Amino acid sequence: MFVRDGDTERQVGEYPDAPAAEALAYYERKYTDLAAQVGLLEQRARGGAPTADIARAVARLHEALQSPAAVGDLDALRARVTALGGTVEQLTAQQSEAHKAEVEAARAEREAIVVEAETMAARDPATVQWKATTTAMDALFARWQQSQRSTARIPKGEANDLWKRFRAARSTVDGQRRAFFSELDSTQKDARGVKERLVERAEALVGSPDDPIGVYRQLLEEWKQAGRAGRKADDALWARFRAAGDALYAAKSAAQSMQDAEYGDNLAAKQALLTEAEVLLTSTDAPAARSTLADVQRRWDAAGRVPREQIRSIEDRLRRVEQYVKNLEQEHWRRSNPETKARSEGLAAQLTAAIERLEADLAAAHAAGDRKAIKEAEDALAARRIWLDALGG
Repeated sequence: MFVRDGDTERQVGEYPDAPAAEALAYYERKYTDLAAQVGLLEQRARGGAPTADIARAVARLHEALQSPAAVGDLDALRARVTALGGTVEQLTAQQSEAHKAEVEAARAEREAIVVEAETMAARDPATVQWKATTTAMDALFARWQQSQRSTARIPKGEANDLWKRFRAARSTVDGQRRAFFSELDSTQKDARGVKERLVERAEALVGSPDDPIGVYRQLLEEWKQAGRAGRKADDALWARFRAAGDALYAAKSAAQSMQDAEYGDNLAAKQALLTEAEVLLTSTDAPAARSTLADVQRRWDAAGRVPREQIRSIEDRLRRVEQYVKNLEQEHWRRSNPETKARSEGLAAQLTAAIERLEADLAAAHAAGDRKAIKEAEDALAARRIWLDALGG
């Protein structure tokens, strides 16, 4: 079996004891296999396969197409493989640019991670929320690892420098966090000791025969100033401290209830005295009112204490009567004061004389039918009679 290869013919093989058509079909299939390999390589090149793989395949096909035992358009296959060689060069250039861009993107991403870590390390430790900061730093470390796995490799020197910066920032944050929590542990330990002693003092007040509520309230103020002892310790200690307070207030409430029951008769007696005293609110006799009030006050003091919730209301009612009697006495003194009385009587005499003159003037005005004079006389009379009434005349 021969094939025309360019300007020459060459023997590609022998196929004994078979028809010519069968022999030809066999070598055509050999050509078809080669053509399929070229087509597959063209697809891979268009699909962006690694250029090194494409280059190795092109070299292999070039060698396979030198003198293949196949029948077909071998020159066309060689031309297609040669064209693939040019594609490899183009792909190599493109992939080189793409690789540079990927390296730059990887470098920028790691630089951003480092800057963010260094920003965390530069913050004032007193203002840091450590739970959130620790979570954020862990997330940055995870991003760094993911970048190493999934992005392009950057030059070793640059990668090492960036890692050293990241590691230094991370170590700074870790050191600040450890120092913060060490100080916090010390502070909480001190606060825990203070609160434990306050709890013991509060519990010691339970069952005290004296009134311990005031002392407990002072302990409560000290508790507020003691600082935090850690959530778990704070919750446990506060439960004990509050339980002691509840016991103290419950005991006081029970004692007060017993007292209120005992004071029920006293309340009834004072309410009866109030009914008697409030009659004085209509009195005009100051001496008699003072005598009656003094008797009520004496019996009021003798009646004793009343239930706590009733103290304000009944005391206010008694104060009202006392104020009324005080005002009545002051008015009585004003009227009975000799100097005041003399001035009032002198003024009253003057007003009485003026009224008599005005009444005469009014009669004369009526006789004359002088409306203006009548009006002036009536107004003047009304004013002077009001003054005279105010003096008690």
